[in-house]
Amino acid sequence: MKKDIVFDPVEGVSISVVPDDTTDSAADSQLGWQVYLLNHNDFPLQNVIVSSNGYGTTAEGEAIRTSTLRHVLLEVEPRSAVPIEPIDPALFHLNNQYWVSYYLGDKIFDKKFIFVPDSIVADNLTHIALLDRPGVLHS
Repeated sequence: MKKDIVFDPVEGVSISVVPDDTTDSAADSQLGWQVYLLNHNDFPLQNVIVSSNGYGTTAEGEAIRTSTLRHVLLEVEPRSAVPIEPIDPALFHLNNQYWVSYYLGDKIFDKKFIFVPDSIVADNLTHIALLDRPGVLHS
């Protein structure tokens, strides 16, 4: 039963949204942006699944939901960053959710990372050591 499954906390894994490195200024809202999965741990993550979608409402109160995209990574090396998908700045006004599931040995771990509306902006950029670039980090 579901109540019998032990869900250990996810540690050392995060999602980052980073301005495209081919552009000159992170302040431009029309830049290309890339989503990365970061493994800060000293061990690899195996059989990683990242499910992404966006949801929210229009100014008129109508519900908006983007398509759900699923990405499979067989292994994410220790202390590495892996690109997941590009993201269009037109979606930054939505909740952008990344649901990450992976195995460590025979245990499964999962966590939802949700970037709330308008949190992916130049004012929230911070240095991301694994990428050696600025981005918006969610841990």
